[in-house]
Amino acid sequence: MVEYTSQYQTKITEFNNLYSLELDQSNRWIKLGSLLPWDALVKIYKSKFSSKQGTPSTNPRWIIGSLIIKHLLRLSDQETLQIISENPYMQFFLDCNSFNPNILFSPTVFVDIRKRLGNDVFNQFSDELIKICFPEKISSDKTAKNKGEMKIDATVADQYIQYPNDLGLLNEAREKTEGIIDYLFEKVKTKLKVKPRTYRKVAHKKYMAEAKKRQKNKKTLRTTIRYQLNCLDRNIRSINKMLDLFDENPLEYKQMRQFWIIQTLNDQQREMYREKTNRCENRIVSITQPHVRPIVRGKQGRKVEFGSKLGLSLANGFVKGDTLSWDAYNESSDLIMQAEAYKTLYGYYPELILADKIYWTNQNRTWCKNNNIRLSATPKGKPKKLSAYQKSKQKKEFGRRNQIEGKIGQTKQAFGLNQIKAKLKGTSETWIGVTLFVANIVRFAQLHNFSF
Repeated sequence: MVEYTSQYQTKITEFNNLYSLELDQSNRWIKLGSLLPWDALVKIYKSKFSSKQGTPSTNPRWIIGSLIIKHLLRLSDQETLQIISENPYMQFFLDCNSFNPNILFSPTVFVDIRKRLGNDVFNQFSDELIKICFPEKISSDKTAKNKGEMKIDATVADQYIQYPNDLGLLNEAREKTEGIIDYLFEKVKTKLKVKPRTYRKVAHKKYMAEAKKRQKNKKTLRTTIRYQLNCLDRNIRSINKMLDLFDENPLEYKQMRQFWIIQTLNDQQREMYREKTNRCENRIVSITQPHVRPIVRGKQGRKVEFGSKLGLSLANGFVKGDTLSWDAYNESSDLIMQAEAYKTLYGYYPELILADKIYWTNQNRTWCKNNNIRLSATPKGKPKKLSAYQKSKQKKEFGRRNQIEGKIGQTKQAFGLNQIKAKLKGTSETWIGVTLFVANIVRFAQLHNFSF
C-alpha cells in the first residue's frame, strides 16, 4: 500500500534544524525539486502497487528522488543513502520536513523497488518531462500534420559480468557442484559412508595450467575442456544419487536453481564440444545471470556484447527505450512501433525519421510512405542527380542522426549503461530504465538553464 499526500514544495524558510540552516536557492537540487512533476510521477509509481493491501510503504518521493540521485552520481545503494543523510540539499529535494542525519530507509528497499518497476515506468516518467518542456508540441487534434524528427538506433546494455569463455564457465560450474556435494554429504553421512570422489585438486591444477597460457593451443584447450566436462558429469551424477537418499529436497531454492542452470550449461557445452562449434540456442554465458545472452554487434574491438538489446528513439533531446530484449533480434522491426509511440505522445507522426541502413527495409519504406513520413533512406534504383543544395541538405540530415549516437555514448560513459550491476532480469530492466531517465533529467535541467 502506497501512502502519499500531494503537497507543494516545502518552503526554504520552513526547512530548518537546530542550527537554522540557510540553503542557497540557486542550488541545482533545489531547482530540480521545484520543477519536477512529482504528483504525476508518484501517480505512475503507485500503479505498480496495491492501494488497499499491505503495510504503508516508504514515501514514494523519497524512492523516486533517491533513484535519481543514485544514478546521476553513480553510487551504490548504501552510498546513496549515506550521502543523502549528510546533504541537506538532497533532503530538501526529497521533500524532507527538516534535516535528518539518519538513514531514511533500508538499502534493501532499492532491490524490492527494482523488482517491481521496470523500463516502461521510466518511459512514462520521461513522457511527463516532455509534456512540461514542450507543451506547445503536444496536440489533441487527430488531423494534425506530421511534425518534428525522430532518430532511432539500437545498442546493447552490457551486464557487469566477467567476460565468459567455455573453460572458465565449466570450471566455475565444477566448483559450485563440488560445494553442493560437500553440503549434501554433511547431511547424509550416516547413510553414505564414503564421500563421492570429485578429483577437485587435479581438475583445478589442469584448469590453471591452461588458463594461465598467453597463447592457447586448440588441442590442449580441447583436452582440458573434455576433462572439465567429465568432472562436471560425474559431480552431477553424484548429486542426483545423494538427493535420492532424502525424502524431501534438502537444498534451498537458490542452490537448486543453480544446480538446474549448471545441468543446462553442461548439456550445452557437451553439445558444442561434440559438434566442434561455438554456437548453441539460448547459450548460457553466466551461471549467476542465466538470462544474459551473447549479442553479436560487429563493433570495432567488441564484436560480441553480453546484455540486453535496446531499441532507442530520440526526439527533442529526450531518449526512450522502446524495446528491451534479452535475445538478439533485427532492430528494423522497431521503426513502426517507435513511430506509433511518438504519435501517442505528441498526437502526430514525425515528419522525418533518421535511421541507419538496417532500418531501410521495403516494409518500413512502404509504411512511411503511406503515412507521409520521410525516411532518411537513399531511393532504390538508379541514383538520381542531386543539386548542390540537395546534397548539402542530405548530408546535414545524415549528420543529425549522430545525435542519438552521442546520446548512447552519454548514457554509457556518464551513467553506466554499459555496466548494469543488477543481477536479476527484472531488476536489470529497471536499472536500464532509470539510467535512460536520468539522461533525460540532465536534458530537462539544461532546458531550464541549470546543469548536472
